[in-house]
Amino acid sequence: MGKARSMVKLFFLVIFLQILVPAHTATSKTSTEFIFQGFNGNQSELELEGDSTITPNGLLRLTDRDSDVAGTAFYDKPVRLLDNTNSTVGSFSTSFVFIIIPSSSNNGGFGFTFTLSPTPDRPDAETAQYLGLLNKEDDGDPDNHVFAVEFDTVQGYKDSTDRIGNHIGLNFNSLSSDVQEPVAYFDKEGHKEDFQLTSGEPIQVFIDYDGPTKTLTITVYPTRLGSRPTTPLISQRVPKLQEIVQEEMFVGFTAATGDKSSAHYVMGWSFSTGRVPAATLNLSELPAPPPNRAKKRRFNKEIISLIVSLTTVITIMLVLSFLLLIYKRRLNQEEILEDWELDHPHRFRYKELFNATDGFNDNRIIGSGGFGTVYKGSITTTDDDDQIAVKKITPNSIQGVREFVAEIESLGRLRHKNLVNLQGWCKHGNDLLLIYDYIPNGSLDSLLYSKPRLCGAVLTWNARFQIAKGIASGLLYLHEEWEKIVIHRDVKPSNVLIDDQMNPRLGDFGLARLYERGSLSHTTVVVGTIGYMAPELTRNGNSSSASDVFAFGVLLLEIVSGRKPTDSGSFFLADWVMEMHAGGGGVLRAVDSRLGSGYDEGEARLALAVGLLCCHPKRGSRPAMRMVLRYLNGDEDVPEVEVYSHSSSRYSVPSDLKEPLKGDISSDALLQKN
Repeated sequence: MGKARSMVKLFFLVIFLQILVPAHTATSKTSTEFIFQGFNGNQSELELEGDSTITPNGLLRLTDRDSDVAGTAFYDKPVRLLDNTNSTVGSFSTSFVFIIIPSSSNNGGFGFTFTLSPTPDRPDAETAQYLGLLNKEDDGDPDNHVFAVEFDTVQGYKDSTDRIGNHIGLNFNSLSSDVQEPVAYFDKEGHKEDFQLTSGEPIQVFIDYDGPTKTLTITVYPTRLGSRPTTPLISQRVPKLQEIVQEEMFVGFTAATGDKSSAHYVMGWSFSTGRVPAATLNLSELPAPPPNRAKKRRFNKEIISLIVSLTTVITIMLVLSFLLLIYKRRLNQEEILEDWELDHPHRFRYKELFNATDGFNDNRIIGSGGFGTVYKGSITTTDDDDQIAVKKITPNSIQGVREFVAEIESLGRLRHKNLVNLQGWCKHGNDLLLIYDYIPNGSLDSLLYSKPRLCGAVLTWNARFQIAKGIASGLLYLHEEWEKIVIHRDVKPSNVLIDDQMNPRLGDFGLARLYERGSLSHTTVVVGTIGYMAPELTRNGNSSSASDVFAFGVLLLEIVSGRKPTDSGSFFLADWVMEMHAGGGGVLRAVDSRLGSGYDEGEARLALAVGLLCCHPKRGSRPAMRMVLRYLNGDEDVPEVEVYSHSSSRYSVPSDLKEPLKGDISSDALLQKN
């Protein structure tokens, strides 16, 4: 009997252990943490494919500087990123230090990725622009279940979607980046500092995903800085990640070279799932970086002879081609290019623009301005028909020629989501043409005034507030974030175009001026539009970023109130709003009555206060655009607005100034005909 009881107890013990052990195993698999301070001794924990290898001193080399190779390295165990309770993507973080050393014969390429993949390798991936991640056939396939942060060193997977070289992008099942930023970090003063991925120096990356908010942040900086910048380069909600992540995923790196090549190294790597950040890498314990020297190539005498022969033949062909080109140009009475034309080579052929606009047919006209007429055009590309707007400068207009050159020299090199994109230009005889992206919703001016009169549709408060913040972002880029300081000098609603997503695009840079940082404006010519000109402009003509801020302030008050800044009498919008601010009736009386109660009172008070601050008659009392944007985003409290008023003679213009005030011109011509 005792033996039978013992057998029963043993049976229940075995059953209990079978239940307990799997439960414990499942729990242990819900989180993953690892850290590699170098990779010597860790070979068994990595799946290496292609050109990837671990060097004798412990570096993970993804590719050497050979051409057209790819390499992958994945942690050999799958990680669980889905939350067991609600099947959403849980938090995770990673940090790694990498080095990219280019070949001496070119600028290096093509880059590498940090990747979440359903497999621990990418067997069908291609080299070059496919980064060892995808191939031509599966690019964009939702069944890929691949998310990658790309560190791209070559200009463009596709010119139409990925124009910026030396950038970081977020890719979902595709090599086309949903989000991309030029590589940079923010210093302690908040200034954005660019640097090169192919510098050959160690670079550290922090990637953190917060599951509850679905927010991904990326910080990248040279390790020589010593400490991690407090402001990330990218902070973006990525709800699409939920569509990517499966029950089990693998984490790792992919890299590739093409006709351009680089050596891609990872010096150390840590990773963690859950809310606890990945372990901190001790930089002093990482393997020594590889020497930053070019890969030596040796050529035998036959190859050298072949190179010399080919060079001679090519040189002769180039000389003949050049002479033939000169002959054809003289035969067709073409003009010789001027210096500024050579500096901005994105030139369209006149015939192409002529065909795109049906011979500049009158039924293609979508607007006109002081110095030209704008036509809607359609250019056929390999993928689709691209809609463009072509501004044809009025012949024999000296100011028009100045505007033409100014737009090319300024807007032609600027790239920002809240600026109109200048695609190129054309100079044909006396015809001067500027080519822009076509913007379908017309100008802010038409949406505030013309459209409500025609169809009764009033621009909503949410759209107005987002438009105001977008314009502020564009001006911040011009004043502080580009390589030079750009003063627009004509900020007004007719120069703000609204795209199909209701995002604002600041345009018409015909009056813009570029200055080196640290230099001052010395112009004495009064230009701008009455109602938006800062008081100091009518006294000395010296434009500055503060005068742009003033114009933005008037524009902001106009957006909120739905009223023009001036009328034929003594009315001035800023003074009118200030009277309501100072009076007992409340500043919200200035809100556009057409909105009724359909607006956010807190946002309206904020916008009116910021507008009044920007319209301060003393330029030194106006905030910079960086602070303006922080106020509008709620990142800073708006200071108390002191009561002020503007002089009634604010717009008197000295008689000895050389040029008249500029009226409503240029960007109005990019509108869609209503």
